[in-house]
Amino acid sequence: MAVPERPAPERPPEPDRAVDGAPERAPEPRRCLVTGATGYIGGRLVPELLAAGHQVRCVARSPEKLRDHPWAGRVETVRADVTDGASIGAAMAGVDVAYYLVHALGTGPGFEETDRRAARIFGDRARAAEVRRIVYLGGLTPRGVPERTLSPHLRSRAEVGRVLLDSGVPTAVLRAGVIVGSGSASFEMLRYLTERLPVMVTPRWVHTRTQPIAVRDVLRLLVGCATLPDEVHRTFDIGGPDVLTYLDMMRRYAAVTGLRRRLVAPVPVLTPRLSSLWVGLVTPVPGAIARPLVESLRHEVVCAERDIVRYVPDPPGGPLGVDRALELALRRVRDAKVATRWSSAATPGASSDPLPTDPDWAGGSLYQDRRARAVDASPEDVWRVVEGIGGENGWYSMPLAWALRGWIDTLVGGVGLRRGRRDAAHLRVGDSLDFWRVEEVLPPRLLRLRAEMRLPGLAWLEMTVGRDARGGTVYRQRALFHPRGLAGHLYWWSVAPFHALVFGGMARNIAARAEKDVAGTDTGGTDAAGTSSPASRSRS
Repeated sequence: MAVPERPAPERPPEPDRAVDGAPERAPEPRRCLVTGATGYIGGRLVPELLAAGHQVRCVARSPEKLRDHPWAGRVETVRADVTDGASIGAAMAGVDVAYYLVHALGTGPGFEETDRRAARIFGDRARAAEVRRIVYLGGLTPRGVPERTLSPHLRSRAEVGRVLLDSGVPTAVLRAGVIVGSGSASFEMLRYLTERLPVMVTPRWVHTRTQPIAVRDVLRLLVGCATLPDEVHRTFDIGGPDVLTYLDMMRRYAAVTGLRRRLVAPVPVLTPRLSSLWVGLVTPVPGAIARPLVESLRHEVVCAERDIVRYVPDPPGGPLGVDRALELALRRVRDAKVATRWSSAATPGASSDPLPTDPDWAGGSLYQDRRARAVDASPEDVWRVVEGIGGENGWYSMPLAWALRGWIDTLVGGVGLRRGRRDAAHLRVGDSLDFWRVEEVLPPRLLRLRAEMRLPGLAWLEMTVGRDARGGTVYRQRALFHPRGLAGHLYWWSVAPFHALVFGGMARNIAARAEKDVAGTDTGGTDAAGTSSPASRSRS
């Protein structure tokens, strides 16, 4: 559809393009409005736009949800709702590019009407505010299939794109299929189905071909759309280099994560509606979201064109393939869920990392055992006990249980407890510590250990020392486990009954040891846990 002519707002001239092979000058910065900044894509797009030199104004119904983002001080935040014409219209004042990254999926059976109304309001207000461009991320739809026969999810995404294209504002509609990145509902559904079901009874839709795309490529293209020429007004299909079935993706996921090849038993009579109920039972992805996603897999969704590369060229090496995208997403999930979420020592290095705004089920299951003890000793005294843990000093609870666990690990080819520790009183990052390795140590407040024993998953033990609101010393302890496959979940629940003895005893005895050392009652003997005092050893 042709875009109606309208007076162009005054703005600086476009930068010069490349001449005779000279490099292009960077496009002029844009003033970008981002809706959905508290969501999966929006929360990752904002820092990418800032890195590209653009100004960003975030729209949120609850702006307070954005205050803890590292980029919060670099953006303007506005309280508005896309279904409220007055508020969204005011938010668009002075904006060059408006990103539409919201949808009503999961809000109930009336989500299509809500999406339709919100898109009309957004388009109308964008035209009234003389916004130069709308950018919308929608869903890839199958070729040659009447829109009325599509799933409600895909049908609504297509309609929203059409409404925005009809708004009279130059619009770029990016249509994507499965987005590979932690937090994506499609990807998380893939994760849980593959990990938890070594033998799968599958419906026909797992044989449907799709063209997944890595989240970092989605973000790169969204950022590139901010500086599209004004005459560009159309849809673009976006996808990665691989075309494969959903079953292929599940097998690729299993291979990347080291799981055994999944056995598949096809059941042709399992309809998308019935299988969506099955997905809701097997995975923690909310049923209201899982159902439309499953139903949308009835049809093949493969890119019909790659015209976007004319305006936003591929990066060196091309877009990420499925295997590499899965590897990066999984590595970021595992690192960020422990090293980033719980410690400021490391920050996510890529836009596919989980963020605080991700749904609770994003990033896979993470089991935790938490303990806390008030200690009648200074933080420094408690820290000496914490830093002296392991090796000959022991683990402050059930020494026989720790020894048995070490023996089992040795029998199955693991490192066992025989490695001990490099120094009896001090640790540094990278030290081996029995069947753990020191992942982070920040004296006198944090010690985080990563398990190197043979486990069906990843495990950490985190110990922190601090003060409470009244100035008293508090010792906190967390055991964390990221299961891999069904065996991982079974492992956690099989050992969970012993956590009160092992981890509860550890916290209690560490606190008691610090108090005894301060009181001077310890003479270098052993405590109730069968451990000797590292503090007394260091003084002897």
